[in-house]
Amino acid sequence: MGNRFQVKDRFADGAQYIDGQLRSGTSGQSHTVVNPATGEEVLTYELASTADVDAAVAAAKRAFPAWSAATPGERSDALHRLAAVLAEQAEDFAYAESLQCGKPIKLSTEFDVPGTIDNTAFFAGAARHLQGQAAAEYSGDHTSYVRREAIGVVGSIAPWNYPLQMAAWKILPAIAAGNTIVLKPAELTPLTSLMFAQAAKDAGLPDGVVNIVTGAGRDAGEHLVGHPDVVMTSFTGSTAVGKRVAEIATATVKRLHLELGGKAPFLVFDDADLEAAAHGAVAASLINTGQDCTAATRAYVQRPLHDAFVARVSELMETVRLGDPFDPATDLGPLVSHAQRDRVAGFVERARGYATVVTGGEIPGGELAEGAYYRPTLVSGAGQDSEVVQSEIFGPVLVVLPFDTDDEGIELANDTPYGLAASAWSRDVYRAGRATREIKAGCVWVNDHIPIISEMPHGGYKASGFGKDMSAYSFEEYTQVKHVMYDNTAVAAKDWHRTIFGDRT
Repeated sequence: MGNRFQVKDRFADGAQYIDGQLRSGTSGQSHTVVNPATGEEVLTYELASTADVDAAVAAAKRAFPAWSAATPGERSDALHRLAAVLAEQAEDFAYAESLQCGKPIKLSTEFDVPGTIDNTAFFAGAARHLQGQAAAEYSGDHTSYVRREAIGVVGSIAPWNYPLQMAAWKILPAIAAGNTIVLKPAELTPLTSLMFAQAAKDAGLPDGVVNIVTGAGRDAGEHLVGHPDVVMTSFTGSTAVGKRVAEIATATVKRLHLELGGKAPFLVFDDADLEAAAHGAVAASLINTGQDCTAATRAYVQRPLHDAFVARVSELMETVRLGDPFDPATDLGPLVSHAQRDRVAGFVERARGYATVVTGGEIPGGELAEGAYYRPTLVSGAGQDSEVVQSEIFGPVLVVLPFDTDDEGIELANDTPYGLAASAWSRDVYRAGRATREIKAGCVWVNDHIPIISEMPHGGYKASGFGKDMSAYSFEEYTQVKHVMYDNTAVAAKDWHRTIFGDRT
């Protein structure tokens, strides 16, 4: 894939998208987007100030009355046009996503971009299905029905691991329901969020419906969450930051949606297909270089299969090809930054004191030395209460632990603060069914791990947050439910009035 556009030219006017226009931030502070595969500068831009956030919220507030008054069919048509624009620009989006994140181009091309286009098409359909309880005479004397209405300006914050998809997951259900939005992407990876907003304008969405402010979390992010004209906040990121977002949002009684950290268990029973489980574990632990909150991180393998599983996963991990993200043959790209790589390496180095690094655990040299690369890593022999088992590493690291009974395996799977995703591997439908019921996670796969689809919800239990992305469940969160009740009697003095004043006649 060639260089589809020059990033510095594309964003010469700045990295803020407010009221249909790119503009420069006014904080007086700059930030540099770095290609993590090479360490080279991609774009240096001015960060958003609180004044920029105010301008974006004001634009969204101005756009809200007309956009919320548009018919569901009109909003649906606009999103169908957006899906078409995204499809036309798919190569540019894939290029920009790999450039800023370091993810292999085959992942951007075959997962991130088509997934975003599909999600856009899904919400184009969802826009026409504002469902509520059937109108009826529930009291006998009144007709009741439910309205679903847009709630106002949404202020959302997206992470750096899937910038394009996370932008879409925030923006699409909000605007499909008739809301307007201000999105703050991560400073590290703003390119495709800005491109998404530009694509929305190309598709004919009114100015102000989608706005992007790219600034620091403690400044622009906190100001956005606490803004009095923002009525809902959706945040995806770490549990620690999510707690801070919740504090700010609840202080102003905002609707709140949190999709936080994960530490997904990969539960392999002794009747599982070993080869399928091993291949699944490698793919599920290394997707996006392990920078995925649903990635398999803790493999619990029933003792009869444990040693064979460790050997086979190790063997497969050693075949994974690290390299230039734009080489179609590359399997694993760098982490998003050198700081993130060093953080991951720190977990593994500390684990050497109490566990065995079976394979990987190295920063490669040679041609990859300038990038934020880290080899696929398998760890065994760690205790359940150890750091690598309990903490979110967010890198290409899989920890394998044995278990004996089914009860123990499920108990171990649930033994972290998180509950975002999990998988169970078994040929026994009853065994797998029990795991799906008893594992406390928002998604439990059976004999697979990672696939997501637009029609099904994504969100967690426990410290992984609450609320759903994708699906009709997500769409509902961006609407206000209103009960409308009509009197059908035309009687002035109603019977129930006597409970307040007067006597029954």
